[in-house]
This record gives sequence, structure tokens and C-alpha cells, in this order.
Amino acid sequence: MASIEEKVESLLEKTINDLGYILYDVEYTKEAKNYFLRIFIDKDTGIDLNDCEKVSNIITDILDEADYIKEQYFLEVSSPGIERILRKEKHLKQNIGVQIEVNLFKPINGKKQIIGILEKYDETNITLKIEESQIIIPRKSISLMKTTYNWQ
Repeated sequence: MASIEEKVESLLEKTINDLGYILYDVEYTKEAKNYFLRIFIDKDTGIDLNDCEKVSNIITDILDEADYIKEQYFLEVSSPGIERILRKEKHLKQNIGVQIEVNLFKPINGKKQIIGILEKYDETNITLKIEESQIIIPRKSISLMKTTYNWQ
């Protein structure tokens, strides 16, 4: 059975693409007592508030009609940002050769956070290049992966 996130992604992807955007990700989460449905959109020239408003106005009725979410929730439409969370295979594929940060549930070699260039991945591991060496990290050990931006 598909998750709410998968159902919403399937429901909205074509509509969002037809508007000239890319559906980067869908997140459905509970924070304290509130539920949030977050839709992350992108385009080559970046996302601004007008883009988010435009997409939000179009998808609200589609979501209401589909009625996948029974609880009351807040809809948020935004950019995935400069430092993008990598949750899906397509995110990893798009970021081969890019510097990423990997946060771990338990330390590996004494570190719970590792930054390196994403070299490759498969169903069970990711491989990062750190300077002249490689580190293979089991995916089940990863709590979060995201791209990094040099703010200097």
C-alpha cells in the first residue's frame, strides 16, 4: 500500500510539471499536535513566493477532492532550498559528484557526521570520497543526507 506521500506525489506531479515546475519532494509529518503536508517544488531559475502561491492555489482543490488525508493539516509549498535533503533515489542520482553531508545514527570511525563527495550508491550503501580516500556507509546507518553549500 502506498504511503500518503507517494499518493500525493503521484496525484500532483503532472499538474506541477504542467505549470513549469519540478516536484522535488513531498513530506507528510506530524509536529507536536499538528500535521503538515509539505510540497517542495523547483525550477531552473529558482523558486520565489509567487511560485509557491501559484502552485498552492492550484493543488489545494486537487488535494481536497482526492481526500487522501483524513486529519486536518497545514499545506506548505516551498523550495527545497540550497542545502537539499536527499531522501529518494532520484535525489542521489542527481547529486553524483556533489559534496554532501551524511548524519549517522551511530558513529563510524568516531564520527556521526561525514562530509564528502557522493561517488556512488546502491540499495544498501553509499560511497563518499573524502580527500584521497573512500568511505562506504551502510544506508541503514544514515539518519539524514543533504547537499552542502559553502557559505564562505
